[in-house]
Amino acid sequence: MPITLSALTFITPDGQLLFDNLSAVFGPERTGLVGRNGAGKSTLLRLIAGKLRPTSGSIHVSGRLGIFDQVVRPAPGETIAGLFGIEAMLAAIARAEQGLANAEDLAEIDWAVEERALRALAATGLSAGLDTPLERLSGGETTRARLARLIFDAPGFILLDEPSNNLDREGRAALGQFLASWRGGALVVSHDRTLLEGMDAIAALSGRGLRRYGGNYSFYEAERRAEQGVLAHDLQHAEKVASEARQDARRRAERQARHDASGRRLRDSGSLSKMKLDSMKEHAEASDGRNQQLSDRQARAASEALDAVRKRVEIEMPFSVQLSPSGLQRQRRVARADALSAGYPPAPLLFSDLSFEIVGPERTAVDGQNGAGKSTLIAILTGRHEAVSGSAEIYVSWALFDQALSLLDPQASVRDNFRRLNPAEDENGARAALARFRFRADEALRRVADLSGGERLRAGLAVAIGGKSPVELLILDEPTNHLDLESLQALEQGLNAYDGALLVVSHDGSFLERIGITRRIGLGRRGGIA
Repeated sequence: MPITLSALTFITPDGQLLFDNLSAVFGPERTGLVGRNGAGKSTLLRLIAGKLRPTSGSIHVSGRLGIFDQVVRPAPGETIAGLFGIEAMLAAIARAEQGLANAEDLAEIDWAVEERALRALAATGLSAGLDTPLERLSGGETTRARLARLIFDAPGFILLDEPSNNLDREGRAALGQFLASWRGGALVVSHDRTLLEGMDAIAALSGRGLRRYGGNYSFYEAERRAEQGVLAHDLQHAEKVASEARQDARRRAERQARHDASGRRLRDSGSLSKMKLDSMKEHAEASDGRNQQLSDRQARAASEALDAVRKRVEIEMPFSVQLSPSGLQRQRRVARADALSAGYPPAPLLFSDLSFEIVGPERTAVDGQNGAGKSTLIAILTGRHEAVSGSAEIYVSWALFDQALSLLDPQASVRDNFRRLNPAEDENGARAALARFRFRADEALRRVADLSGGERLRAGLAVAIGGKSPVELLILDEPTNHLDLESLQALEQGLNAYDGALLVVSHDGSFLERIGITRRIGLGRRGGIA
């Protein structure tokens, strides 16, 4: 079933133009929808689902839509049957089997509904009864149940908006398996590159429109790299043209100065009449004026062209930065936990008897299902939560980089945040460091609260590891949730330039691989190291 967008325009209530004359067709294939935060990906899905109306243009949906619900907290007492919307039908079947159904019940009963629902559950690998309360399921099991509901509903096309956010590894695996076997159409908004790797096509949404790439995420990346290569060539050419225009302006100015000096010598020599000298001067001034105007226009045009290419580079080229060394020695003890147990009494312990040590610039990930205690472990290490028993300590300078970027004061400027966390840096040092993270001139004076998500991420990296003495341990607690792909790449570039130790909580396997994780700490009921 195709979805057709025709000359679609949407303006937000506050006057922001998200789409202008956007046209596209989504057919019976799996398409990953990517783009910066704020580009309008979720808005586009809401328009297709009929939850919003376009400012102009039209949307045609042929057949039934299914929507993957991100809700992870079920209503109290809600069962799998309730999630499927068949509780009343199952109750009517039960009355009929007991001989208690009335004529209205018998007329409405779908005798195959229970079998279809159980087949849908089996297709996702979930072995749970329809009367199972959702609150008893793990995060991964809940994901399977919600995917089974889509199979049960059998829509022709499904919309999924950041479906892997907040999912543990089990939940992400269930989602990937579901999409791999899906034979209808699917439009998936996601920054999960493992999930996008299984797409048939990638659609990139930006202020310039919607561009389709006929392959998976690796194909999209390769195409983008080729486009960036062309952009780098354009930048080099624009810089060359601007340099030549400046040199030409300088040569013209020098030639003018020589002509002026020659004229003064002729006048002083008295070898020509005043009338002849005045005529020569007037002609030279007119000619030089025309040449200077031409030179000025060429220099101005070249400068404007260079500025335009540089803006494109800022938008489209990957973020990269060189950092000062942290000074962390390879044998330096960084952090340790000794027979650590944690929880929130009187509830059962999250983990117990956990011991580990981090030495030197190790890059360590903390693994475990949702609820295993990963964030609690980070909170104990950073002194924000008390252990039930055992001990934990950090021995080097550190910074916590979480998805809320709580190390930043949202009411302060980027510069003031940097100076607060890097007190040894003077104003020039702060400005130079922030410029490396693309906060130049007045950009460094913007309030953190006024920054976009990607800009806040760069600001967080700048204040944590951008100074002359970066912290020796950077702790990251689910840093990738809700980041667009560009921001993810900026984070990876920053971390790959960092030579200190990393301790990372993340379910994003692609992110962990790209930042060079070499060791894992696995959390379970008894703790342990993987």
